[in-house]
This record gives sequence, C-alpha cells and structure tokens, in this order.
Amino acid sequence: MTKTAFITGITGQDGSYLAELLLEKKYNVHGLVRRSSTFSTERIDHIYSDVHEAGQLRLHYGDLTDGQALSNLVLEIEPDEIYNLGAQSHVRVSYDQPVYTLETVGVGALNVLEAARLLNRRKQVRVYQASSSEMFGAVLETPQKETTPFNPQSPYACAKVYAFHQTVNYRRGYDMYASNGILFNHESERRGETFVTRKITRAAGRIKTGLQSKLYLGNLDAKRDWGYAKDYVEGMWRILQHDVPDDFVLATGRTESVRDFCRLVFEQLDLNYEDHVEIDPRYFRPAEVDLLLGDASKAKEKLGWTATTDLEELARIMTQHDYDLAQREAHAKNFVPS
Repeated sequence: MTKTAFITGITGQDGSYLAELLLEKKYNVHGLVRRSSTFSTERIDHIYSDVHEAGQLRLHYGDLTDGQALSNLVLEIEPDEIYNLGAQSHVRVSYDQPVYTLETVGVGALNVLEAARLLNRRKQVRVYQASSSEMFGAVLETPQKETTPFNPQSPYACAKVYAFHQTVNYRRGYDMYASNGILFNHESERRGETFVTRKITRAAGRIKTGLQSKLYLGNLDAKRDWGYAKDYVEGMWRILQHDVPDDFVLATGRTESVRDFCRLVFEQLDLNYEDHVEIDPRYFRPAEVDLLLGDASKAKEKLGWTATTDLEELARIMTQHDYDLAQREAHAKNFVPS
C-alpha cells in the first residue's frame, strides 16, 4: 500500500532532502509552501518537474500560523505521516523577530498537532516534530542526550522547547503517535547562505575566484556537532517507522569549533582562513551557546541509525559545490556578449 506524507517546510534544506528520500521509497508526498510574490522552490525544482505529473508530489500554499486552513488541508490529504520541518529557523534572527519566531516554531507546531488530532478520529497519523539541539543551550551536561535538561538561550530555542513539550503532551494526552527528533547541527550544499557553515563555504569559493576578499563572522570559538543533512532525514524517517512514538537525539558525537570548520574549508582551496576572516561583533548572539555535543546511542540501538558522513567529507562536499558556484558567477560577471 502506498503511503502518503505531508511535509511542512518542504522547500527548505531538510524538506528537500526528505522529499527526495520519501519519493525514492514510493510515497505520495504533499508539501506546504508559503505564498510569496517570488517562487522559493529552488531546492525541489529538480524533483518537482520530474514527478508531479504522476501525482507523487504536490505542493499546497499555506502557513503554519493559520491553524484552521492547516487542519482543513490535513483532513483533505489524509496523510499517513506528517513531518513538521517548517519554522523561522535562524537563531540570531529570532532575537530580532521573537514573536514571529514563536508563532511559526511554537504555535505552528501546536497547529500541526491539532490538525493531526482531528485526523486521528478517522485514521492514525504519525507526526514527526523537528526539535533542535539549541534547546540544550547553556548545557547542563556533556554529551547531551534525550534525558539532558533543556536550558535554552534564544527565542528560537525557547519556542522549540515549547513545541517539544506540546508534542509529548499530545502523545500522552491523546494517545497519538507523535515523536521528536532532537537534531544537532546538520549542514549541506543546500543550507541557507546566512547560516555559518554555508556562509563560510560561499565566501571561501568567492575569495578563491577573486569575487570578494574578506569574510566577517562572530564567535569563532563556538563548538558544534555537525553532520550531513542527507544522513539526518533518513533518521527522521526511521523515527516514524519505530514501533512506538518516542524522542531521539540525532548527532555525530563529535564537536568542532567554527574556527576549525573555517580551517577545513579554506584548506580545501589552498587558502589560509586567517588571511581572510575577520570578527564582526554584530554577529555575536546576545546569549551564546558555547558547546553542543550529541549522544545518539539511543537512535543507534533502537533505530539502527548513525551519521555516516564525517566533518571532513561534509566540508569537502560543501566547498566543492560553492567553489563551482563561484566560478560560474565569475564567468557570468566577466562574460560580455558579442
């Protein structure tokens, strides 16, 4: 029997990789897209053009903050699985837009759960909530696992904690299949360009091709547990295939600093990051998260999931992609039509 999945945030990094994975597994996939005056489907255009005519992939306009419309859509689609990946997901931006962040991340998750609760009157639906390692904030133990207390350090992290607990409450209160994936940092060549890893790889490629000379960053000493997004969407899917709903940390078990990532990326292009990277205080967070390091042993034991791409390979993939992109930009800039 063909399964149907509904993905919020389908045009984001994780949503695009998850859509690819589910389509490979022969799911019918529906995605939620916010209406805007410009198209924002670049990450899924390559799959949408191939499969939408066969009914395997459909996009729907909507917004996580519109609970009634969201419920109507879920009741119309009747998915077997819901993956809530949509959010205002930039930590630094959440300080500038705390209310909007809470509405999309926190209330948006509640709207998804409520829509699933209504659908459960007809059929059981399994719900995946995208939780975040940022919830651990100023960490109270290292490494961080499912039992580690949350200590959030940003409006984004506070909203994620709210969404996490609502997911647990709906699971307990309504006997729903609702699970949290507590994902540590996961990056890729599809990462948004304002996120630090992609900011670094984009700048390194542009510096190598002569399109810019400097890269301005904030706290170079912040340490993160970085994995590859393609590995992590496999973990999301496995969480919803588990016999019972539960919460799982997905992480590599290795932490490195932003400085270390800079070094890896610039060395790929035979550059010294110290010649090009400068500190700009504007990029410091009001409250820093200094160290994140995940323990994914529960996911390994119960789901058979482990991260398979190490940081060196991740840096290579992202750097090569963005160096190629910078070369195309340089060629376009220098091209003069005859």
